[in-house]
Parts: sequence; structure tokens; C-alpha cells
Amino acid sequence: MKILLTTDTFYPMVNGVVISTENLYKQLKSLGNEVKILTLSPSDEEKVDGDVYYLKSFGVNIYPNVRAKSFFHNKLIKMIIEWKPDIIHSQTEFSTMFVSKKIAKKLEIPHIHTYHTMYEDYLKYVFNGKLISKDMSIKLTRILLNSLDGIVVPTEKVENVLQKYGVNKNMYVIPTGIELNKFKSKITNEEKEALLEKLNINNSKVLVYIGRIAEEKNIEEIIKFFNKVQSENKNINLLIVGGGPYVEKLTNLARELNLDGKVKFTGMVKPDEVCKYYQLGNAFVTSSTSETQGLTYIEALASGLPVVCRYDPCVENLIIDGENGFTFKDEDGFINAVNSILSNEAQLKELSINACKKAEEYSTETFGENILEVYGDTLFNFNFIKRKPYDIAAYKLIGYAKKLKSLYKETL
Repeated sequence: MKILLTTDTFYPMVNGVVISTENLYKQLKSLGNEVKILTLSPSDEEKVDGDVYYLKSFGVNIYPNVRAKSFFHNKLIKMIIEWKPDIIHSQTEFSTMFVSKKIAKKLEIPHIHTYHTMYEDYLKYVFNGKLISKDMSIKLTRILLNSLDGIVVPTEKVENVLQKYGVNKNMYVIPTGIELNKFKSKITNEEKEALLEKLNINNSKVLVYIGRIAEEKNIEEIIKFFNKVQSENKNINLLIVGGGPYVEKLTNLARELNLDGKVKFTGMVKPDEVCKYYQLGNAFVTSSTSETQGLTYIEALASGLPVVCRYDPCVENLIIDGENGFTFKDEDGFINAVNSILSNEAQLKELSINACKKAEEYSTETFGENILEVYGDTLFNFNFIKRKPYDIAAYKLIGYAKKLKSLYKETL
């Protein structure tokens, strides 16, 4: 199968969408498909790098690192059309989604989309929230998604929200997969000691947050809650890993609370180094309620870290209280969870083992196989509507073959 993935953000930028897109690309390729990625160049340069096609773009000053496609016909789009993908799977809602719609219409192929971001949590970044209201955002989302052939969502939380918006297309709940081995591989004691020395963390327990440093992540609350924890236990540090627009404000808050030596900020970390910072912690902490799935939660679990997070529907069946971490709803809940984890070595070990087991459910292998089934279902439905009997027969045969394969496995 020829599959086109489209996204406004890709390397060298790093975020959840980029990681999800790359993992999906690798897994679909490993399953024998031809896959290309159409994305925006981080500059005005147009280029092709292997299977990645970078369209010319320009910066849009409404959110850090946001870019838009240049407004003219592009030869790379023509090359993609000539390649003739069987299906398009978009990952973002802006420039490349509209390019995806154009290509899908030209080739008469289905276009599905993964809804990664709850935009109502980010409206404040667009002209301080004065340009687009929540109601307008919901209406635009409904119109846009209902024009597609299928929607992939990472959790039931997102599915329920979109249904409330009035989205009535086929929706498939498929958790995003991660490369588990990257986080299961342990760093050496020498590497760990060198990192701790660099951060000036000595002989103490470490709570770690990893991710974008932005207002919607609610890290301010974590720092305030941590202040209460460390007032009773001086042998503890909070490590905040990542960059973003809120770093200065959080640094000032830590200073105001006299936590300069207790709260450590690393700034941006290279993508291939991030896995090492999880291993510096005894627990992963977050107060975010803006997640659609929480990839960093899964990365933490795969690293053997119990997760302490504010309760949110997206963590249902992911973070199980007392088994691989704890959820909290207020300050007391956070403090009790952290104290419970850090004061009981036997419990910490058990939580760590269970964390690794839970993470196995979110492998890239499972993710890729599930997405491929969505493609087959979407192609069948699309071709049925288009009344292509030979294609319908072929996809039915594929379905029967899968059922036979499944039955065969069960008899082994």
C-alpha cells in the first residue's frame, strides 16, 4: 500500500506529533508499505530528504515555531500526485491538511486524520485569545473533521469531546505507540552520576517532569505542591526538563519560593538524550489536563517510573492508583502520593515493575498494526461509496484472510 503522511511539524522540531508521525512512518514501512511524509520546511528552503518532502513555508507569529505553506503551486505536491498514494493520513489541522484534501480530491482517494490536539486549551496563544472564541473553534473543528473519511483519536476522552462537538465521521480509538526499547535501555552508573553532577543533584530523591514548558501544562501547580513536600523532606529535588515560553515565569516562581537549589531547569534537551533524564527520577510528576493521551506518561512508565498526575479522563486505564502510580485532585493528594512512593522502597520497586508492564501495551508494533487495519476499513468504506466492485471484493478477501489468520493463531 502507498501511504502519504502529512504534518505541519516534523524534524528538526520535536513534539508529540513529530514523534507519533515518525513512529508511525517506521512501523508502516516495516510492515511492507511504501510511505512518504509531506511536511513544512523549517525555512524557505524546499527539499526532499529520503521519504520526507519539505514544502516551502514562512513563519506565522501566533504561536512559537508555527509555520504555513507558501502560497503558490509547488512541484513537490505534483511529485506526490504522480506517485499516486492509496490513502492520506494527516496529523495536523492547518497547511498540510488542506494540501492533503487537494491531493485526495485530485486522486479520488480517502483522507483520514489523527486529532492530536485539544485546541480549546491553546486559544490564548492566538492574539491573546481575542481572535477565535471557544465556540468558533468547536464549529471550525466540526466542519473540518466532518469533511474527511475517518478520524483517529488516541483516547476515549478525545472521542467523547469530538462527539459533543458534532463530529459524526467514523472514529477509531488507537493509542499512539512509542519506541519502548529506547526508554527501557538503562544508562550506565557513570552516565547517571555525570548528569546528576552536572545538574548539582547529590544524594537525593528526584521528581521529574519532562515536556513542553508552557502555561497549559500547569507546571506552576507542581512547583507549589513540591514546595510543601520539600518543606517536610529536604532530601528531594524537582527536575524540569524541556523548553518553552513559560520557563522564565517558572524560574521566577521557584526563586520567590526559595527553591533555587531544589528546582532544576535543564532547558531544551536533544531528542536522543531525553530518555536518559527519565532515569534520573524516582517518579514522574505532572498537573497537565490538556493532554489528548500523554506520551510522556507512557515514556515514563517504559522507563520504570511511577507516574503521579492530576486526574484526567485521558489517563483512564493508563495510570492505575497504587499499581503503576497515583492520580490526584488536589494538593493533599499530590503530597500523599509522593510521600507514599518515596518513603517505601518495596512499593517503589513494585510500582516500577508494573509501570514497565503497562507500557508494553503501547508499543509501536501494536500501533502500526492497528492503524493499518483502519486504512483497510477506510478504503473498503470509501470504495463501497464509490461503487468499485473489484476493490470491494479485494478488501473483503483481505478481511477474510485476517480472520483465518486469527483463528489459526488461536488453535496453536
